[in-house]
Parts: sequence; structure tokens; C-alpha cells
Amino acid sequence: MIGMIKLHYSSGNVLSPDVHKIGVLAIGSHLENHGAALPIDTDSKIASYLALETSFRTGAKFMGILYAATEYDYVKHGIHLSPDVLIEKELIPTLKKAKNSLNLEAVVLVNGHGGNVPIKDYMGDMERELGLQVVFNNKIVEIEGPHAGTGELSMGAVLGIIDESRLDEHCKFDNYPEVGMVGLHEARKASAGIDEGACKVEEEGICVDIKLGRTLLETALEDIIKDVKMLINKE
Repeated sequence: MIGMIKLHYSSGNVLSPDVHKIGVLAIGSHLENHGAALPIDTDSKIASYLALETSFRTGAKFMGILYAATEYDYVKHGIHLSPDVLIEKELIPTLKKAKNSLNLEAVVLVNGHGGNVPIKDYMGDMERELGLQVVFNNKIVEIEGPHAGTGELSMGAVLGIIDESRLDEHCKFDNYPEVGMVGLHEARKASAGIDEGACKVEEEGICVDIKLGRTLLETALEDIIKDVKMLINKE
């Protein structure tokens, strides 16, 4: 019988050997319209970048991305699961497998999709069922601005996921009502925040600002890394 191999947990670019007990999982949305210039999996691509870059900078375990997402009933611009189904059928099984396979004690969920915010309501129950500490990082959603607007376009430009030839088409709200949620009247009526963002897009338009895109990504990264450090210090 081959003996147990001793793993070198202190090797490489890691904040601490204890960081190996922490996982980073991206959660976004793969099936959601983002206008003409951004792909339907924009949120997933941004969340994945942030999660993987966090892993590079800290040494935390990169867990990939959750394939499914949820959304508020009044926002209709994609294909999503209900929160209950997402938690029970997708998120808990994914975290359970990762915990057992990677010997994790904590996970940071890097959220890139505003519709996933209801996951926070299930955190306590998830942690008790899994025996795993779970942190929900929503920083990029909080700072990026209106859906498929200047913030997401600018980050998309930095990451190389936009089609610049379609920027002029992007704000044709009759064809792409999801941009700024300008044409999603049910959502605007249900949420004052959504309506405020839509009004801003209607009044100011949308542009690509590379400096803004880099700033948004770096600000979110700093916040996620802060969560990882907090979890290390709890060990």
C-alpha cells in the first residue's frame, strides 16, 4: 500500500497554508440577455474572472462556477430557477461535493448576478446542513450600475467579451429592452432602484470606459480578497 503523501501547503503564492481550507465559487447567470454588445453569460464570465483572480492572488481553492442562477419574478430577461430549486438542487450539492473532495471549511460565493441576491436568505440553513461557513460577496453587483450599462460594458471591454461593432445597436431599447432594464416595465414598476437606473440610462446613455472597467474589477477583487483574509484569521 502506498503511504499517505504529505502535501506542501505552504508552497506557492499563498497568503497562508490555511488558505487551502477556503474555496472560491463563482455564481452568475449563463442565460440572460445583455443587449447587442455583451454575451448572454456576461455575469458568469465576470464572476468567474473575479473568483479565479482571487484564487491566483490568495491561493484559495478555485471551485469554478455554479451552472444555474435565480432571478426575481418581475425581472424577465433570461432563463432562471426558483431560489428553492437553485439552493436544493444546485448549490448545496455543489458545495457538499467540494467540501468532501477538497477538505474545505469555508467558501466565498462570488456573485456577478443581481438576481442571485435571494440566496442570502438561505445562508444560515445552508451552513447548518453543510457544516461549512459560507460568505456571499456581492460587491460587483453593488457597484456596477444598471444592467448591461456602462459598468458592465466597460468591464466587458477590459475582459475582451464585448462586440464593439454592435455598440451603436446596444441602446436600441425596442430590440434590447433589458439594457438598463429600460423596457422591462414590470421590473421598473416593482423596484424603485431598477427604475432609477433605467431613467439614468435613458437620460445619459451608455459608453465604454476602460478606466472605469478596471476600477470596478479591482474594487471587487479587493473586497473578495478581504473576505478570504477574514476567513483565514478565523481559523
